[in-house]
Amino acid sequence: MRSHFWNRSAALMAITAMAACGGGGGGSSEGAADEAAAAAAVDPATVGTISGMANFGGMVPTMAPIDMSAEEDCAAGYGGDGPMNQNLLVSNGGLANVFVYLSEGVSAAPEASGAAMLNQSNCRYAPHVLGVRSGQDIEITNSDNLLHNINATPTENRGFNISQPRAGITSTQRFPMAEVMVPVRCDVHGWMQAYIGVVDHPYFAVTGADGSYSIANVPAGDYTMTAWHEEMGTMTASVTVTAGGMAEVSFDYNSEMMGANVPMGDALVVKHGTNRIRVERAQQ
Repeated sequence: MRSHFWNRSAALMAITAMAACGGGGGGSSEGAADEAAAAAAVDPATVGTISGMANFGGMVPTMAPIDMSAEEDCAAGYGGDGPMNQNLLVSNGGLANVFVYLSEGVSAAPEASGAAMLNQSNCRYAPHVLGVRSGQDIEITNSDNLLHNINATPTENRGFNISQPRAGITSTQRFPMAEVMVPVRCDVHGWMQAYIGVVDHPYFAVTGADGSYSIANVPAGDYTMTAWHEEMGTMTASVTVTAGGMAEVSFDYNSEMMGANVPMGDALVVKHGTNRIRVERAQQ
């Protein structure tokens, strides 16, 4: 299986400052525990919120259905229409599964706390795009009563390939270094694919089904934001966060920005285990 990646930088679009409280909503942000830790560690009078949209304009390509006929129990979980690919999900002009993060300007950040969750349910990874902090635990669970393997193929970090042969198995993994993105796949079920964005701070989010996102408790200052999508590549924008304010940054995509294929690399480690697995690695 291949992932799609195309580097593209563009100074984006609607960046405004509003004198509103920094409580933003909408979208889905991975790392809620980290946001709580950030709120506890930072004076609320010195932080603001960044929110916005990932928009998609033009004709939306039709996603191909996934043939899960070999796994009838998984296929049954999707109803009569069956499962569809998740590489380009657009709803009312909003693009889901865009990883948005501060790529420049962060000088310090609270310590990471809690674990991020990656589940395998109905022969799919959930969520499809996950954001974590470097060094943060990632709890990977098999909720299907059949064999999955988790094959992560990073470039900067050390990869892993572990098996989970039945429901109820959880493996704990972590990536010590920042890396956007780490592709993950299941070699048993070729349609299963996810991406993990690893950053050194809690200022990131993943756009929800409606394309919206919100990043809270951002210290006042000037930053560069980057948005990553598996088909559209990357876009960047500058943003200024004011204390107690809300900054809005939106990213506009269209079908002409679809990128070239980039193959996934080989996993470096293979480890089979029991019901609870913890893998620690020293960097080479």
